[in-house]
Amino acid sequence: MEELDELLAKVKFDEKGLVPAIAQDQSSREVLMLAYMNRESLRLTLQTGFCHYWSRSRRKLWKKGETSGNLQSLKQIFYDCDNDALLLIIDQKGPACHTGNRSCFFRDLKKD
Repeated sequence: MEELDELLAKVKFDEKGLVPAIAQDQSSREVLMLAYMNRESLRLTLQTGFCHYWSRSRRKLWKKGETSGNLQSLKQIFYDCDNDALLLIIDQKGPACHTGNRSCFFRDLKKD
C-alpha cells in the first residue's frame, strides 16, 4: 500500500483534485479519449488494471466500460514533465466514445 501511495504522490492534482488523463490505444497509438481522474480513480486503476475515471458531470467514480462492456485494460501509465497530466496506454475493448465511435476525436474542427 505504501508503494501505491508513493506513486499517487508523484501526480499533481489541480485545485478540484483532478488530473487530465489521455487514453491511447496500445497497438495503433490512436488517441481515444480524454477524461479526468481523481486520487481514488487513479488508485483503483493502478490496483485493478482497469481504467477508472471521475465523472465531472455526474460527480462520481466510473469504471470505463462497466455498463457498455467497452473496458479499458491498462498496459502502461506515464505522467508528463510537470506531473499534472497522465497518458494511459490501454487495450480498448470496443469503442471508447459514448457515441459509438472508436475514438472521441472523430470530428474535424475545420470541416464540421
